[in-house]
Amino acid sequence: MDRIRVGLVGCGFVSELHMYAFRRVYGVDVEVAAVAARGDRVVAFARHHNIPRVYRSFAELIADRDLDVVDICTPPNLHAEMIVAAMQAGKHVICEKPFAGYFGREGDQQPIGKHVPKALMYERVIEEMDRTRAAIERTDKLFMYAEDWIYAPAVTKTVEIIKATKDKILFMKGEESHSGSHAAHAAQWAMTGGGSLIRMGCHPLSAVLYLKQVEAKARGERIRVASVTGDVGNVTAGLKPEERSYIKANPVDVEDWGTLTATFSDGTKATVFSGDMIMGGVRNLIETYTSGGSLFANITPNNHLMSYQTSEEKLASVYITEKVDRKTGWQYVCLEEEWTRGYLQEIQDFMECAATGRQPLSDLALAYETIKVNYAGYWAAEEGRRVVL
Repeated sequence: MDRIRVGLVGCGFVSELHMYAFRRVYGVDVEVAAVAARGDRVVAFARHHNIPRVYRSFAELIADRDLDVVDICTPPNLHAEMIVAAMQAGKHVICEKPFAGYFGREGDQQPIGKHVPKALMYERVIEEMDRTRAAIERTDKLFMYAEDWIYAPAVTKTVEIIKATKDKILFMKGEESHSGSHAAHAAQWAMTGGGSLIRMGCHPLSAVLYLKQVEAKARGERIRVASVTGDVGNVTAGLKPEERSYIKANPVDVEDWGTLTATFSDGTKATVFSGDMIMGGVRNLIETYTSGGSLFANITPNNHLMSYQTSEEKLASVYITEKVDRKTGWQYVCLEEEWTRGYLQEIQDFMECAATGRQPLSDLALAYETIKVNYAGYWAAEEGRRVVL
Protein backbone atom coordinates (compact mmCIF):
# COMPACT_ATOMS: atom_id res chain seq x y z
CA MET A 1 0.00 0.00 0.00
CA ASP A 2 1.38 3.44 -0.96
CA ARG A 3 2.02 6.08 1.68
CA ILE A 4 -0.80 8.57 2.25
CA ARG A 5 0.65 12.08 2.43
CA VAL A 6 -1.39 14.68 4.28
CA GLY A 7 -1.23 18.47 4.14
CA LEU A 8 -2.58 20.23 7.22
CA VAL A 9 -4.17 23.69 7.00
CA GLY A 10 -3.94 25.54 10.30
CA CYS A 11 -1.82 25.06 13.41
CA GLY A 12 -4.21 25.73 16.29
CA PHE A 13 -5.90 23.59 18.94
CA VAL A 14 -7.73 21.25 16.54
CA SER A 15 -4.59 20.77 14.47
CA GLU A 16 -2.81 19.51 17.59
CA LEU A 17 -5.59 16.95 18.17
CA HIS A 18 -5.38 15.78 14.57
CA MET A 19 -1.60 15.44 14.73
CA TYR A 20 -1.92 13.29 17.86
CA ALA A 21 -4.31 11.04 15.93
CA PHE A 22 -2.26 10.89 12.71
CA ARG A 23 0.73 9.59 14.68
CA ARG A 24 -1.38 6.69 15.97
CA VAL A 25 -2.86 5.43 12.69
CA TYR A 26 -2.20 1.72 12.22
CA GLY A 27 -2.36 -0.47 9.12
CA VAL A 28 -1.96 2.51 6.76
CA ASP A 29 1.34 4.25 6.01
CA VAL A 30 0.61 7.92 6.75
CA GLU A 31 2.81 10.99 6.78
CA VAL A 32 1.80 14.58 7.54
CA ALA A 33 4.11 16.00 4.93
CA ALA A 34 3.18 19.70 4.92
CA VAL A 35 1.43 22.38 6.94
CA ALA A 36 0.17 25.80 5.89
CA ALA A 37 -0.74 28.76 8.08
CA ARG A 38 -0.12 32.48 8.33
CA GLY A 39 2.13 33.86 11.02
CA ASP A 40 5.32 32.60 12.59
CA ARG A 41 3.72 29.99 14.86
CA VAL A 42 3.48 27.52 11.97
CA VAL A 43 7.28 27.19 11.86
CA ALA A 44 7.44 26.11 15.50
CA PHE A 45 4.44 23.81 14.95
CA ALA A 46 6.15 22.09 12.03
CA ARG A 47 9.40 21.73 13.93
CA HIS A 48 7.62 20.25 16.96
CA HIS A 49 5.76 17.69 14.84
CA ASN A 50 8.60 16.96 12.39
CA ILE A 51 6.59 18.17 9.39
CA PRO A 52 9.06 18.62 6.52
CA ARG A 53 7.36 21.36 4.45
CA VAL A 54 5.90 24.65 5.62
CA TYR A 55 3.73 26.90 3.44
CA ARG A 56 2.50 30.38 4.23
CA SER A 57 -0.58 30.12 2.01
CA PHE A 58 -3.32 27.63 1.28
CA ALA A 59 -2.74 28.02 -2.47
CA GLU A 60 0.86 26.85 -2.09
CA LEU A 61 -0.18 23.81 -0.09
CA ILE A 62 -2.83 22.53 -2.53
CA ALA A 63 -0.34 23.04 -5.40
CA ASP A 64 1.92 20.45 -3.76
CA ARG A 65 1.58 17.45 -6.08
CA ASP A 66 2.90 15.00 -3.50
CA LEU A 67 -0.11 15.48 -1.19
CA ASP A 68 -3.03 13.06 -1.28
CA VAL A 69 -5.20 14.53 1.49
CA VAL A 70 -5.80 18.08 2.71
CA ASP A 71 -6.95 18.41 6.33
CA ILE A 72 -8.73 21.75 6.87
CA CYS A 73 -8.52 23.02 10.46
CA THR A 74 -9.26 26.71 9.90
CA PRO A 75 -11.96 29.13 11.10
CA PRO A 76 -15.42 28.19 9.72
CA ASN A 77 -15.76 31.12 7.33
CA LEU A 78 -12.94 29.65 5.18
CA HIS A 79 -14.23 26.08 4.95
CA ALA A 80 -16.45 25.98 1.85
CA GLU A 81 -13.99 27.79 -0.43
CA MET A 82 -11.07 25.66 0.76
CA ILE A 83 -13.00 22.39 0.36
CA VAL A 84 -13.79 23.10 -3.29
CA ALA A 85 -10.33 24.42 -4.15
CA ALA A 86 -8.55 21.45 -2.57
CA MET A 87 -10.77 18.86 -4.23
CA GLN A 88 -10.46 20.56 -7.61
CA ALA A 89 -6.69 20.36 -7.08
CA GLY A 90 -7.06 16.59 -6.89
CA LYS A 91 -6.94 16.10 -3.12
CA HIS A 92 -9.17 14.14 -0.78
CA VAL A 93 -10.43 16.50 1.91
CA ILE A 94 -10.93 16.26 5.65
CA CYS A 95 -12.76 19.32 6.98
CA GLU A 96 -13.45 20.29 10.56
CA LYS A 97 -16.93 21.33 11.59
CA PRO A 98 -18.99 23.16 10.59
CA PHE A 99 -19.32 22.28 6.91
CA ALA A 100 -20.77 25.68 6.02
CA GLY A 101 -22.47 28.74 7.48
CA TYR A 102 -23.63 32.26 6.75
CA PHE A 103 -20.80 34.74 7.23
CA GLY A 104 -22.25 37.82 5.53
CA ARG A 105 -22.43 39.37 2.10
CA GLU A 106 -21.70 42.80 0.72
CA GLY A 107 -24.39 45.22 1.80
CA ASP A 108 -25.33 43.38 5.02
CA GLN A 109 -25.94 45.66 7.96
CA GLN A 110 -23.39 45.03 10.70
CA PRO A 111 -23.19 43.11 12.92
CA ILE A 112 -24.96 40.54 10.79
CA GLY A 113 -26.14 38.35 13.67
CA LYS A 114 -28.39 41.18 14.84
CA HIS A 115 -29.59 42.44 11.48
CA VAL A 116 -29.72 39.75 8.77
CA PRO A 117 -32.97 37.73 9.04
CA LYS A 118 -32.34 34.08 9.90
CA ALA A 119 -34.79 32.97 7.19
CA LEU A 120 -32.54 34.69 4.64
CA MET A 121 -29.46 33.13 6.23
CA TYR A 122 -31.07 29.69 5.94
CA GLU A 123 -31.88 30.26 2.26
CA ARG A 124 -28.36 31.44 1.44
CA VAL A 125 -26.68 28.64 3.42
CA ILE A 126 -28.70 26.03 1.54
CA GLU A 127 -27.70 27.66 -1.76
CA GLU A 128 -24.02 27.65 -0.77
CA MET A 129 -24.14 24.05 0.44
CA ASP A 130 -25.82 22.96 -2.79
CA ARG A 131 -23.05 24.64 -4.81
CA THR A 132 -20.36 23.11 -2.61
CA ARG A 133 -21.91 19.65 -2.76
CA ALA A 134 -22.20 19.84 -6.55
CA ALA A 135 -18.54 20.86 -6.82
CA ILE A 136 -17.52 17.97 -4.56
CA GLU A 137 -19.55 15.47 -6.54
CA ARG A 138 -17.93 16.59 -9.81
CA THR A 139 -14.60 15.32 -8.50
CA ASP A 140 -13.62 11.71 -7.87
CA LYS A 141 -12.23 12.58 -4.44
CA LEU A 142 -13.47 11.83 -0.94
CA PHE A 143 -15.01 14.38 1.38
CA MET A 144 -14.53 13.41 5.04
CA TYR A 145 -16.41 15.41 7.67
CA ALA A 146 -14.39 15.63 10.90
CA GLU A 147 -17.23 14.95 13.33
CA ASP A 148 -15.47 13.15 16.16
CA TRP A 149 -18.68 12.35 18.10
CA ILE A 150 -19.63 9.77 15.47
CA TYR A 151 -16.47 7.88 16.43
CA ALA A 152 -16.55 8.34 20.22
CA PRO A 153 -16.62 4.86 21.85
CA ALA A 154 -19.74 5.68 23.89
CA VAL A 155 -21.57 6.57 20.67
CA THR A 156 -20.24 3.62 18.63
CA LYS A 157 -21.40 1.24 21.39
CA THR A 158 -24.82 2.93 21.29
CA VAL A 159 -24.82 2.23 17.55
CA GLU A 160 -23.97 -1.43 18.13
CA ILE A 161 -26.85 -1.84 20.58
CA ILE A 162 -29.36 -0.09 18.30
CA LYS A 163 -28.34 -2.32 15.39
CA ALA A 164 -28.68 -5.45 17.54
CA THR A 165 -32.02 -4.61 19.16
CA LYS A 166 -33.64 -2.77 16.23
CA ASP A 167 -35.59 -0.84 18.87
CA LYS A 168 -37.36 2.39 17.94
CA ILE A 169 -35.58 5.52 19.19
CA LEU A 170 -38.32 7.61 20.81
CA PHE A 171 -36.32 10.55 22.12
CA MET A 172 -32.72 11.73 22.22
CA LYS A 173 -31.18 14.54 24.25
CA GLY A 174 -27.73 15.86 23.39
CA GLU A 175 -25.49 18.56 24.82
CA GLU A 176 -22.11 20.17 24.42
CA SER A 177 -21.48 23.05 26.78
CA HIS A 178 -18.64 24.73 28.63
CA SER A 179 -17.63 28.09 30.11
CA GLY A 180 -17.05 29.82 26.78
CA SER A 181 -14.48 30.01 24.03
CA HIS A 182 -11.25 31.94 24.54
CA ALA A 183 -11.10 32.67 20.78
CA ALA A 184 -12.06 36.25 19.93
CA HIS A 185 -13.72 35.20 16.67
CA ALA A 186 -16.23 33.05 18.59
CA ALA A 187 -18.07 36.24 19.57
CA GLN A 188 -18.83 37.25 15.97
CA TRP A 189 -21.36 35.72 13.59
CA ALA A 190 -19.30 36.79 10.57
CA MET A 191 -16.45 34.52 11.72
CA THR A 192 -18.28 31.51 13.17
CA GLY A 193 -21.67 31.44 11.42
CA GLY A 194 -23.51 31.53 14.75
CA GLY A 195 -22.98 31.11 18.45
CA SER A 196 -22.97 28.23 20.90
CA LEU A 197 -25.61 26.28 19.00
CA ILE A 198 -23.46 25.87 15.90
CA ARG A 199 -20.00 26.14 17.46
CA MET A 200 -20.67 23.39 20.00
CA GLY A 201 -24.23 22.18 19.42
CA CYS A 202 -23.34 20.89 15.96
CA HIS A 203 -21.59 17.93 17.64
CA PRO A 204 -24.59 16.46 19.50
CA LEU A 205 -26.82 17.43 16.57
CA SER A 206 -24.70 15.38 14.16
CA ALA A 207 -24.74 12.51 16.65
CA VAL A 208 -28.53 12.40 17.01
CA LEU A 209 -29.01 12.68 13.24
CA TYR A 210 -26.54 9.84 12.73
CA LEU A 211 -28.13 7.60 15.38
CA LYS A 212 -31.56 8.11 13.83
CA GLN A 213 -30.22 6.95 10.46
CA VAL A 214 -28.61 3.92 12.12
CA GLU A 215 -32.04 3.04 13.51
CA ALA A 216 -33.72 3.61 10.15
CA LYS A 217 -31.30 1.29 8.37
CA ALA A 218 -31.58 -1.39 11.06
CA ARG A 219 -35.38 -1.37 10.84
CA GLY A 220 -35.65 -0.97 7.06
CA GLU A 221 -37.33 2.42 7.40
CA ARG A 222 -36.85 5.87 5.87
CA ILE A 223 -36.69 8.64 8.44
CA ARG A 224 -35.97 12.33 7.93
CA VAL A 225 -36.19 15.54 9.94
CA ALA A 226 -39.71 16.87 9.36
CA SER A 227 -39.62 20.10 11.40
CA VAL A 228 -37.52 22.12 13.82
CA THR A 229 -38.23 24.47 16.73
CA GLY A 230 -35.63 26.52 18.56
CA ASP A 231 -34.78 29.12 21.15
CA VAL A 232 -31.61 31.16 21.72
CA GLY A 233 -30.48 33.87 24.10
CA ASN A 234 -27.66 35.78 25.76
CA VAL A 235 -28.00 34.72 29.37
CA THR A 236 -24.64 36.26 30.41
CA ALA A 237 -25.44 39.69 28.96
CA GLY A 238 -26.36 41.16 32.34
CA LEU A 239 -23.22 40.07 34.17
CA LYS A 240 -20.99 42.73 35.68
CA PRO A 241 -17.27 42.60 34.73
CA GLU A 242 -16.35 41.20 38.14
CA GLU A 243 -18.87 38.40 37.60
CA ARG A 244 -17.04 37.18 34.49
CA SER A 245 -14.02 35.72 36.23
CA TYR A 246 -14.75 32.19 35.07
CA ILE A 247 -17.21 32.69 32.20
CA LYS A 248 -15.39 33.51 28.96
CA ALA A 249 -18.41 34.13 26.74
CA ASN A 250 -18.72 37.77 25.68
CA PRO A 251 -20.78 37.65 22.48
CA VAL A 252 -21.10 40.52 20.04
CA ASP A 253 -23.97 39.22 17.87
CA VAL A 254 -24.20 35.49 18.63
CA GLU A 255 -26.00 33.47 21.30
CA ASP A 256 -24.38 32.00 24.40
CA TRP A 257 -27.41 29.76 25.09
CA GLY A 258 -29.27 27.76 22.48
CA THR A 259 -31.59 24.81 22.07
CA LEU A 260 -33.36 23.17 19.16
CA THR A 261 -35.78 20.29 18.90
CA ALA A 262 -36.04 18.19 15.75
CA THR A 263 -39.22 16.26 15.05
CA PHE A 264 -38.63 13.29 12.76
CA SER A 265 -40.97 11.95 10.11
CA ASP A 266 -41.85 9.00 12.38
CA GLY A 267 -43.08 11.42 15.08
CA THR A 268 -40.09 10.94 17.40
CA LYS A 269 -37.99 13.78 18.83
CA ALA A 270 -34.44 14.92 19.58
CA THR A 271 -33.42 17.98 21.59
CA VAL A 272 -29.97 19.57 21.45
CA PHE A 273 -28.70 22.12 23.96
CA SER A 274 -25.50 24.15 24.03
CA GLY A 275 -24.35 26.89 26.37
CA ASP A 276 -21.28 29.04 27.01
CA MET A 277 -21.90 29.46 30.73
CA ILE A 278 -21.50 25.90 32.06
CA MET A 279 -18.58 25.50 34.44
CA GLY A 280 -16.80 22.35 35.56
CA GLY A 281 -15.36 21.31 32.20
CA VAL A 282 -16.86 20.34 28.85
CA ARG A 283 -20.18 18.46 28.87
CA ASN A 284 -20.43 16.05 25.92
CA LEU A 285 -23.55 13.93 26.44
CA ILE A 286 -26.12 11.95 24.44
CA GLU A 287 -29.13 10.28 26.06
CA THR A 288 -31.08 7.84 23.89
CA TYR A 289 -34.47 6.50 24.99
CA THR A 290 -35.79 3.58 22.94
CA SER A 291 -38.79 1.24 22.94
CA GLY A 292 -36.60 -1.30 24.71
CA GLY A 293 -34.29 0.66 27.00
CA SER A 294 -32.15 3.71 27.72
CA LEU A 295 -28.56 4.54 26.74
CA PHE A 296 -26.50 7.31 28.35
CA ALA A 297 -23.35 8.18 26.39
CA ASN A 298 -21.29 10.22 28.85
CA ILE A 299 -18.37 11.17 26.63
CA THR A 300 -17.30 13.84 29.13
CA PRO A 301 -17.53 14.09 32.03
CA ASN A 302 -17.27 10.42 32.90
CA ASN A 303 -16.13 8.59 36.00
CA HIS A 304 -13.17 6.61 34.66
CA LEU A 305 -11.14 8.43 37.29
CA MET A 306 -12.43 10.77 39.98
CA SER A 307 -9.93 12.87 41.88
CA TYR A 308 -10.11 14.93 45.06
CA GLN A 309 -7.01 17.07 45.58
CA THR A 310 -6.15 20.07 47.76
CA SER A 311 -3.01 21.59 46.19
CA GLU A 312 -3.37 23.51 42.93
CA GLU A 313 0.38 24.17 42.88
CA LYS A 314 1.37 20.50 43.01
CA LEU A 315 -0.96 19.77 40.05
CA ALA A 316 0.51 22.46 37.80
CA SER A 317 1.90 19.94 35.29
CA VAL A 318 -1.08 17.54 35.42
CA TYR A 319 -3.81 17.67 32.75
CA ILE A 320 -7.27 17.01 34.19
CA THR A 321 -9.71 17.79 31.38
CA GLU A 322 -10.55 20.61 28.98
CA LYS A 323 -12.08 23.86 30.28
CA VAL A 324 -11.82 23.29 34.03
CA ASP A 325 -10.84 26.47 35.89
CA ARG A 326 -9.14 24.60 38.73
CA LYS A 327 -7.74 21.15 39.47
CA THR A 328 -8.54 20.87 43.17
CA GLY A 329 -11.68 19.51 44.80
CA TRP A 330 -13.59 16.70 43.12
CA GLN A 331 -12.67 16.33 39.44
CA TYR A 332 -13.68 13.98 36.65
CA VAL A 333 -10.32 13.22 35.07
CA CYS A 334 -10.55 12.47 31.35
CA LEU A 335 -8.34 9.52 30.47
CA GLU A 336 -7.06 9.14 26.89
CA GLU A 337 -9.12 12.18 25.89
CA GLU A 338 -8.39 11.86 22.17
CA TRP A 339 -9.69 8.25 22.26
CA THR A 340 -12.65 9.02 24.51
CA ARG A 341 -13.83 11.78 22.19
CA GLY A 342 -13.25 9.80 19.00
CA TYR A 343 -10.39 11.72 17.40
CA LEU A 344 -8.18 8.64 17.00
CA GLN A 345 -10.96 6.55 15.47
CA GLU A 346 -12.02 9.41 13.19
CA ILE A 347 -8.57 9.85 11.65
CA GLN A 348 -8.12 6.07 11.43
CA ASP A 349 -11.34 5.80 9.41
CA PHE A 350 -10.34 8.69 7.15
CA MET A 351 -6.91 7.26 6.38
CA GLU A 352 -8.40 3.85 5.59
CA CYS A 353 -10.87 5.61 3.27
CA ALA A 354 -8.06 7.49 1.52
CA ALA A 355 -6.17 4.22 1.06
CA THR A 356 -9.12 2.14 -0.19
CA GLY A 357 -11.58 4.63 -1.68
CA ARG A 358 -14.51 3.67 0.56
CA GLN A 359 -16.81 6.29 2.05
CA PRO A 360 -16.29 7.45 5.67
CA LEU A 361 -18.81 7.01 8.47
CA SER A 362 -18.94 10.80 8.82
CA ASP A 363 -19.72 11.93 5.30
CA LEU A 364 -21.05 14.75 3.15
CA ALA A 365 -24.70 13.87 3.79
CA LEU A 366 -24.25 14.21 7.55
CA ALA A 367 -22.31 17.47 7.16
CA TYR A 368 -25.08 18.94 4.98
CA GLU A 369 -27.98 17.81 7.16
CA THR A 370 -26.35 19.11 10.35
CA ILE A 371 -26.05 22.66 8.99
CA LYS A 372 -29.51 22.53 7.43
CA VAL A 373 -31.16 21.60 10.73
CA ASN A 374 -28.97 24.00 12.71
CA TYR A 375 -29.96 26.99 10.61
CA ALA A 376 -33.59 25.90 10.63
CA GLY A 377 -33.26 26.10 14.42
CA TYR A 378 -31.98 29.67 14.21
CA TRP A 379 -34.82 30.58 11.86
CA ALA A 380 -37.40 28.98 14.16
CA ALA A 381 -35.97 30.74 17.22
CA GLU A 382 -36.03 34.17 15.61
CA GLU A 383 -39.61 33.86 14.35
CA GLY A 384 -40.93 31.95 17.35
CA ARG A 385 -42.51 29.19 15.29
CA ARG A 386 -41.99 25.68 13.96
CA VAL A 387 -40.04 25.52 10.69
CA VAL A 388 -41.20 22.68 8.44
CA LEU A 389 -38.47 21.16 6.26
